[in-house]
Amino acid sequence: MTPLDDLFSTDESRAEAQLEKVVMLNPADISDFPNHPFKVKQDEAMAEMADSVKQYGVLVPALVRPKADGGYEMVAGHRRKCAATLAGITEMPCIVRNLTDDEATIIMVDSNLQRETILPSEKAFAYKMKLEAMKRQAGRPSKENLRPLDTNLIGTRSDEQLAKDSPDSARQIQRYIRLTELIPPVLDMVDSGKIAFRPAVELSYLSKKQQQSLYDTMECEDCTPSLAQAIKMKEFSRDGKLSAEVILSIMQEEKPNQREKPAFRDERITRLIPKSIPRGQETDFVIRALEFYNRHLQRRRDQER
Repeated sequence: MTPLDDLFSTDESRAEAQLEKVVMLNPADISDFPNHPFKVKQDEAMAEMADSVKQYGVLVPALVRPKADGGYEMVAGHRRKCAATLAGITEMPCIVRNLTDDEATIIMVDSNLQRETILPSEKAFAYKMKLEAMKRQAGRPSKENLRPLDTNLIGTRSDEQLAKDSPDSARQIQRYIRLTELIPPVLDMVDSGKIAFRPAVELSYLSKKQQQSLYDTMECEDCTPSLAQAIKMKEFSRDGKLSAEVILSIMQEEKPNQREKPAFRDERITRLIPKSIPRGQETDFVIRALEFYNRHLQRRRDQER
């Protein structure tokens, strides 16, 4: 039986009802996206954003989807929601869209990959989530029509499509996804720049126990592995020979970059040393600068007498 609303409405009004509209929602009624890989930091940039929102409101609508149990789930706009909450705003503009889990995941990742600064861990988990969603989407409509051997092509097509829509190549994306195998303290060192990206990828092949041993060694020895050392540990691990003793032995090997280690760690000093000064000659430069400064001081004292 035809609903009464349809009997007394025109095609134009029904079409208008299906169009997406911007509605005002309370940020408190919007939950975060499950396992959201992008961090929303309470930093200076967020404080500035909150001040702007307090003065002008949220100018760009967020994208949300309705939840089955009521309320809404954020798809794109987590930072805007945080800024609105900090600013004490009780309403923010949102586009409400009915999305499947996989559709929401893909939009969430794509909207955040446009940011200027993205941590390696954020890219790693974002790429992993999007790739898994794309594989599920590719598999649903085609499994019935594919022969058993053809189902292996689903993953390949998803990899290629992900690279096509992303700033990184398919190979680089796979490297990022490998980072999700790192234990949290090691992954934190990658995010902070203490461990370079390529060595981190090789370290991801170590077991969790081996990674913990490596982390403990890095803490005790105050060092991080080079790419060559990371590859060596990966090979020992593959052969079942990577023990805590072997890790220590590898990490105690002298690296070329250690021979030219900067003489000063204090940023107040290093930022004043010209980049044209070769590594290893920083101390000589600082000594000459101090000698020049002392001579200048002495001349001023002589003139004041």
